Formats: sequence, C-alpha cells, structure tokens
Amino acid sequence: MRKKINKPVVKKNPSYYVKENSELLEFLITNLKGQSRTNIKKLLSERQILVNGAVHTHFAHVLNKGDKVEILYTKVRGQKMKGIKVVYEDDDIIVVDKESGILSMATDREREKTAYEMVKRYLKDKNPQNKVFIVHRLDRDTSGVMIFAKSEEMQQKLQSDWSNLVTERKYIAIVEGRVEKLEDTIESYLRENSVFITISSKTDEFGGKLAVSHYKVIDKSPAFSMLEVKIDTGRKNQIRAHMKDLGHPIVGDSKYGAKKNPLGRLGLHAKTINFVHPKSGKTLEFISPIPARFGDMFKKRKDKKD
Repeated sequence: MRKKINKPVVKKNPSYYVKENSELLEFLITNLKGQSRTNIKKLLSERQILVNGAVHTHFAHVLNKGDKVEILYTKVRGQKMKGIKVVYEDDDIIVVDKESGILSMATDREREKTAYEMVKRYLKDKNPQNKVFIVHRLDRDTSGVMIFAKSEEMQQKLQSDWSNLVTERKYIAIVEGRVEKLEDTIESYLRENSVFITISSKTDEFGGKLAVSHYKVIDKSPAFSMLEVKIDTGRKNQIRAHMKDLGHPIVGDSKYGAKKNPLGRLGLHAKTINFVHPKSGKTLEFISPIPARFGDMFKKRKDKKD
C-alpha cells in the first residue's frame, strides 16, 4: 500500500476591510483570532502588515473605514538587502534609503549591485509580475533617499512634473575648511563638459541650465564644516559644483577639487525629500538620518574641548 504523503499547508495571506475607525493594533487583535499580542507586534516589526498596499510598522497607526489590511504570513525574502532599506511602499511607488557605494542603476561595468536591481528583486520576490522604474538618481557615493515607480505611467507622471511635485529636497554636505558665512544662496548655470565634469558659469552664454542651492552651516571645526543644502533645482552634480564655487569642496570629491577624504567616501547625503503623491494628492515626507560618521567628525572635537 502506497504511503500517503501530506503536502505542507501553505498559509494564505488574508486581507480584511476596516468597518469603523480604529488603531492598527486594536484592529489586528480583533481580527487575527488565536494570535497573541506579541506575535502581532512581531508581524508589525518584521514589515508583514500592509495597509492599502503600503507597509506599516506602527501599532498606533489610525485606520479609516474602507481601508484594506493585508497580512503577509510569508516573509518577503528581499526585505533585508545589503546596501538599501525600504522605508515606504504603496501600489504606485517605493522609497528606499541607499548607502554610499551603491549605484542607482546599471552601467557597463556594474549591473547587479545597484539600487535598481535590488528593488526589482525585492518586488519580484513578492510577485513575479511586479516591475520597477527609476525616477531619479543619486551618485554612487551619495547616500540617502531615492524614489522608484512601480509602473511606467507613474514614472512619467513623476518625471514630467518633478519640479512641481517635489516641494523640498535637502542634503547634508561635509566640506573642506571653515565656512564663515552661516547661510547663503548660490546661483549659476551648469553644463557638462566632454569629460563629464559639471562646469559652473555666472551666465547662460555657454548653454548651461540655471541651478539654485541654499546652504546653512549646522556645525564646523577649524578644518571642516557641515552644511544643510536645500536645492531648488536638481541639476547633475549641482551641489558638488556649487560647493566648489563656494571655495569649500565636498570631502572625498577630488573630481571637484577636494584634497581630503576623512570619511573614505563622498561627504554628501540626501537627507530629506517632500513630494506630492500624483495619485493620492497627499504630501509625503521622507527623512534619512544623517550618517553617524558625519556627526562623529565634529563630536570628537567637542569632546576634546570639554
């Protein structure tokens, strides 16, 4: 007699619709019968709870009537990716925090270790039909917030109206020398030369595009300064070229005149991006913490002073 083999039971990912406003944890406790409060909190911390297609980890998130709550009992294999971290996701976009040293997208020399490829694998692990489209780029050695689209239509909406949809972009720059003027605005016309270096000019006679950067000093030492740079335009290598104009190039940026590299990387970090979601119309804000090594450069000096 042939022995019957029991197939493993695959737990489906159930979904629930909210019938009345409540907090997320309260809703989950009510609907996930047999699950302890500890197990439910673990589902939240491990990014296995979706609300209207977006990952939510905070138990006090307020649910509104009609919201869809989905439980991912099978963990997404691509969630822990070396070099990038998913900070937000919905049906249309995905926002990640990229480390320094990771390319935004493939080049002739590097095709696999890119933010684009990692996000693509992450989404295809969830559903092989999922796609991803790059919206904007960060330099390999710039860390911080990046946005990807989940459809070509959303990519085109974001890119075609980028200047209106993006309401604020802030970077942190560690620059050489002590910047004496605490805040200022730098305006110039930028163009790329034949060896791919961005050239800055005071007029547009050479065909450059207007670039506007506002900076303020948030910390400094005799040798270095930490600046917060808000950009009105997003030209290629804009901040790097403008810091050179200022006479204080970004540390580690030999391409734009830096002589020192105390961080072992480019001292530029995309800290904040605020934008209006093309579909929902809501303004979203994403903040990437300033890398600890940036702050350590100034903390050590203060400790010695004390």
